[in-house]
Amino acid sequence: MSNTKLPKIGFIGLGLMGSAIVNRLQDLNYTLTVLGRKRNDGINKAESRGATVATNASEVAQASDIIFICVDTSKSVESIMLNENGLLEGLKAGSLVIDLGTSLPESTKMLGDKIKEKGASYMDAPLGRTPKHALDGLLNIMSAGEKSDFDRVKPVLEDIGENVFHVGALGAGHTLKLINNFFGMTLATAMSESFAMADLAGIKREDLYGIMSAGPLHSMMMDFVKANAVDGNSKSLGFSIGNAHKDLSYYVSMTEALNVTSGIATGTKATLGSAVDQGKGDLDVPDMVSHLAGEFAKTVKK
Repeated sequence: MSNTKLPKIGFIGLGLMGSAIVNRLQDLNYTLTVLGRKRNDGINKAESRGATVATNASEVAQASDIIFICVDTSKSVESIMLNENGLLEGLKAGSLVIDLGTSLPESTKMLGDKIKEKGASYMDAPLGRTPKHALDGLLNIMSAGEKSDFDRVKPVLEDIGENVFHVGALGAGHTLKLINNFFGMTLATAMSESFAMADLAGIKREDLYGIMSAGPLHSMMMDFVKANAVDGNSKSLGFSIGNAHKDLSYYVSMTEALNVTSGIATGTKATLGSAVDQGKGDLDVPDMVSHLAGEFAKTVKK
């Protein structure tokens, strides 16, 4: 986008992904006002590169044309929007708010109604790929909301994403992301169990990967898990077990709202939950290999 036409960007949530996106936007000379739950390296780096650090979400809204939210849960998004000094309080007519996280579709629709009452617009645009991709503007973005809002923000989204989709009405992006993450985290958990089972059976992890990756099972998600299990890179995916468990919980809630039961999702959720219950929620998803290997070892000793 031409620098003379760059909108003022507000960005709330500078974790691994949020910080990477902010870094990318600053590389492209956007003016940013940022807000985090607390001071961290991402906030400090953004400020050192010229970003304004706000004291609350209302300040972000007042200073920005487009506000991105990149936080962990629907509850967090609702708090940012609705609390005292929240985003809704300072929102200007004509502003556009975009949730980049993975949220419950019903919560997204509820917030959309409240934002519309302020004369502003809301979109859900959850992300695919990793913080490393974000640094290079190579994210996958599943945008949903009014087509006119999508057309307005598309040049900005294309600055941070390689594949930018408009997938339908508000909430459709979050619905698709939950399906996407159900599938992805089920693959990652299944691959983690495969490595752990190979250990138990006396098969080398390298041999297991060599056979499985030579056929139609090979995938990028397999390689993320292999990077930890075989190569010792525990940060290959950049997505925590706790976030994966949260997303599977949201997916199960969505299936229940649609009056169906997913046995596969329930199993994946329980497997991830067993790691969360042991205080491993902050570890990267590929660390499920060592978790499951440990659980299998306990069972064998019994």
